[in-house]
Amino acid sequence: MLIGEVARRSGVSPRILRHYDALGLVRPTGRTVGGYRAYSAEDVRRIFHVESLRSLGLSLKQIGRALEDPAFSPSALVGDLIRWTEDRLERERELLARLRAIDASAPADWQDVLHVVSLMQGLDSASAARRQQTVLGRPEGAALPAELLAGAVLSESDPVVAGALRWALARSDGDGLATLAAGLHSDDADVRRRAVLAIAALPETPAASEALEEVLGDTDPTVRGQAALALGGRGVGAAVPALVGMVVEGVNDVDAAEVLGALSRDPDRAERIMAALVGELAAPSAGPATRIRLAQALVELSGDAPLEVLRGLARDDDRAVALVASAFVGVLDKRSAEDRGDPPPVDSGGDGRPSDAR
Repeated sequence: MLIGEVARRSGVSPRILRHYDALGLVRPTGRTVGGYRAYSAEDVRRIFHVESLRSLGLSLKQIGRALEDPAFSPSALVGDLIRWTEDRLERERELLARLRAIDASAPADWQDVLHVVSLMQGLDSASAARRQQTVLGRPEGAALPAELLAGAVLSESDPVVAGALRWALARSDGDGLATLAAGLHSDDADVRRRAVLAIAALPETPAASEALEEVLGDTDPTVRGQAALALGGRGVGAAVPALVGMVVEGVNDVDAAEVLGALSRDPDRAERIMAALVGELAAPSAGPATRIRLAQALVELSGDAPLEVLRGLARDDDRAVALVASAFVGVLDKRSAEDRGDPPPVDSGGDGRPSDAR
């Protein structure tokens, strides 16, 4: 077959066929009387072999070796191709993210595009100081694309820079919630922690609360704990089980107890919180340290029910638990007296006289 017919059948242009001939990759078996290239059926099969290997990303030099060298290992080459392709895909994903960030900023002109590019370069810096300055040193009124900031938050390992990014994100025109919510489902616990902290710093919206509720059962205690504190601070009752769990586990238990106290101002929630704390006190696994933490949480609640439970704990078999509970009973008695407007209790000091008369 002449070169034109081969080109039609193979889909390979005559120019490429001549290039293959010049490289010695696919040389036609013969020539016509007029000097035209004449390809045999075997030559055409070799052309298809070359094109098949090209489709895998092999260079023409690698293809030549693969077809001529019996010792050429396909498995090693395929492994290299996989790594090169993964690297290329990662670069293309990064480029796509950059393009989307620029598009999300709705640039009005090329100056806006250059502004976003400059921001991305600063956030990609190896220097934590430069990354922080990129966020905090923007001119007055300069826009900071929320999606770009959200992506930077999820990858930022320096706590100071991360704080600056969360601050800027909470004050940006957008909210970046979609990017942060995707981070909540990352396999990397560090990414989930960054995401939940950033969402907690955003203005309160139903969508933000819904995103946080999704991770109340997260396997990482920091993730579910921060989500619970944020939701409890927003008055979301779904956080109660996680907050009680924090008290039991001793993870930010003081903060959790304070939030439970705030939530207990709602009578319906107060009953639920009280039942949960009493249930944990009765659990066989509740050791002295756990009972003390639960007692501290009970002090934060209002009403008579916590006082009665603490009076019971004041008779606990463990002396440390009993002493702490007794002290808390005194605190609640004083609080109740103040609420009723009663005079402070008189400390007789054991001799029957008021303390201010001695």
